[in-house]
Amino acid sequence: KRERIPCALTIAGSDSGGGAGIQADLKVFASFGVHGTSAITCLTAQNPAGVYGIQACTPEMVRAQINAVTSGLKPHAAKTGMLYSGDIIRVVRDWRESAADRTAFVVDPVMVATSGARLLKPAAVTSLLKLLPLASLVMPNLQEAEIISEMEIKDPEIYALRAEDFETYGCAALVKGGHLQGLRDAVDVFYNGAEELLLTAPFVRGVSTHGTGCTYSAAVTAALALGMPLARAVGTAKEYISRAIAQSQQQPDTRSLLLPSLSGGLLQRLQAILSPLAGFLDSGSFEHCSKRFLAIGFGQS
Repeated sequence: KRERIPCALTIAGSDSGGGAGIQADLKVFASFGVHGTSAITCLTAQNPAGVYGIQACTPEMVRAQINAVTSGLKPHAAKTGMLYSGDIIRVVRDWRESAADRTAFVVDPVMVATSGARLLKPAAVTSLLKLLPLASLVMPNLQEAEIISEMEIKDPEIYALRAEDFETYGCAALVKGGHLQGLRDAVDVFYNGAEELLLTAPFVRGVSTHGTGCTYSAAVTAALALGMPLARAVGTAKEYISRAIAQSQQQPDTRSLLLPSLSGGLLQRLQAILSPLAGFLDSGSFEHCSKRFLAIGFGQS
């Protein structure tokens, strides 16, 4: 019997260095055995050290890409990354508002690159907030959460409160604390209006990475495309990004490159989780797809 491979859509910018943006998202989707599709919002000239140029796509071209993907491939989950302008955000909002179904939708509110370059025009923040009620999950880092909440965040107790604030927008939130200084663990807070989860992993010292936010949100999206409930998808993605950071490879004179992959243990747990969800995923297809993709370049340990 022919396998049915779930599909995911990323609406984001292109990173010519391959460590973030569309390129990172598609690598993560592949490692989960999910077919990745994309709508490119911007071309960027960048590498892990910096962003040297941005050329935005026209809103009409972004709309055409989304329409082509959703009409022919029907993603099981979607995410955003770099949206850059209010006009592009309005295109995404129009698509979500007119969609016949409510496909799982993750908003990664990309505002500033790791290098400090602005990836969202300041005037577009208001437009981005109007997108949140259409999302299943928003995933701000500390800096983004501060911009959205207009409040400084200095400790996990405060950003737990900020995660709860996002309930006013009608979506769950995962506030990422990886940039908070002085802690032994990287602590992220998930809140969906009914439950709060503290997701922790030891800090990996001496590593300066690029593309962690994109990789993390893509892992959540891939897990949702496989039919996983939101809270479980978030926990799976936390383990995934923690392992990618631990395995990252330092490059000469630049930041470390993440190596997204599924470990044998994580792969087995995903199979156990997904076994009752065989409604659209045929028996054994996840194992087959993941091992096939891992074998061609992502590595398995």
